[in-house]
Amino acid sequence: MMARLDCDGWISSRDAEDADLIIVNSCGFIESAKQESINAVLEWRKSYPDKKILLAGCLAQRYKTELAESLPEADGFFGTDDISKITDAVNAFNLREDNSDETGEPHTCITPTGARPLLSLPGSAYVKISEGCNHTCSFCAIPLIRGSMRCRTAEDILDECRRLLARGIRELCIVGQDICSYRCGGFGLVELLYAIGEIPGDFWVRLLYLYPDNFPMRILDLMENDRRFLPYFDIPLQHGSAGVLSAMNRYGTSESYLAMIGTIRSRLPAAVIRTTFLVGFPGETEDDFAALVDFQKKLRPDWLGCFAYSREEGTASYGMKGRVSKKTAGERKREIEQRQVAITERNMERFVGQTLDVLLEEKLPGEDGRDDFWLGRLYCHAPEVDGAAVVVGETGAEAKAGAVLQCRVVARRGFDLEVGVGSFMQI
Repeated sequence: MMARLDCDGWISSRDAEDADLIIVNSCGFIESAKQESINAVLEWRKSYPDKKILLAGCLAQRYKTELAESLPEADGFFGTDDISKITDAVNAFNLREDNSDETGEPHTCITPTGARPLLSLPGSAYVKISEGCNHTCSFCAIPLIRGSMRCRTAEDILDECRRLLARGIRELCIVGQDICSYRCGGFGLVELLYAIGEIPGDFWVRLLYLYPDNFPMRILDLMENDRRFLPYFDIPLQHGSAGVLSAMNRYGTSESYLAMIGTIRSRLPAAVIRTTFLVGFPGETEDDFAALVDFQKKLRPDWLGCFAYSREEGTASYGMKGRVSKKTAGERKREIEQRQVAITERNMERFVGQTLDVLLEEKLPGEDGRDDFWLGRLYCHAPEVDGAAVVVGETGAEAKAGAVLQCRVVARRGFDLEVGVGSFMQI
């Protein structure tokens, strides 16, 4: 959206006070995300009663008609069907006197995807290879919002990767609702990754959201032979009870999932596992939850996100019997999270003593106003969701956000890792 608006002559501002238009990009996946999005509109309207507010994204896509009647605080709504039409949506507010070029025709242009503005952390960029999902998980509203799966061409993706790397990006995060199912023009996910591997340079490739029931084991061959492909596995397993998994329309079992993770860890000892669990699904009994706890103990994931079930209109689980109370679901969520603390802390201990590259992201002042320190990430940290690397010691004048330090991990501090500076390398 920003790239399209930049082309159309709009200027983005970091300060809403200077803006004529505020765009709230929303999420409509679960109830808490919906409420957060609506609250954002309400807060902006309260702060800036005279500015135009456009609610964009998934919530606007899914509930445009309902919100138009119930949320007058938003001046307009823009979904996800065709992002290229964002210029039409904002120009409808008539905030500018002229929207034409010298010929009198509407001003339009296309910015190459890899040249778009970046909102990610320094040195890192997301590369989205597909949109939508063909799976029928009974709890999930993504297909209702984003539609069936559509894949970008390998040529387009590779062009974006090259452009991003030319801009100094150090980490390419490959994302999509289900990247394991990527298929386009004779390329599957593995073929696409091998093609990315042919791009010269020193960079990371991180794979985010690997659907477990069609996980391509050939990825392990690539990771064994090209260390730029990080052994970081973001695999949403959801549950450990056979009955709950079946009701979720998931095809795996706790046994098959444990076998898959076991293979990954045996072939790639440096592997880091992130997963998500969903508790409180309709029909989840105490025995089902006990099976999930047992699964967590055996799985020992490095990172885990746990969510309480959100009843979403239009999903197959919406009308299921045996609904679990919010109180019970919340209690189960907290128990899983509490159990995970010790698992993650124990798993992070294995990095102490290792020398690893750290991607610098943010410089912060020390407690006494001196001794500034850096926050960054190791390969075991995905952007925004995992712990951090805290860099101690003198980094040198050339250190900057987006650069790489080679550091030795000296201690674990909770979920974070304290690292001491070794030799400095700049991308």
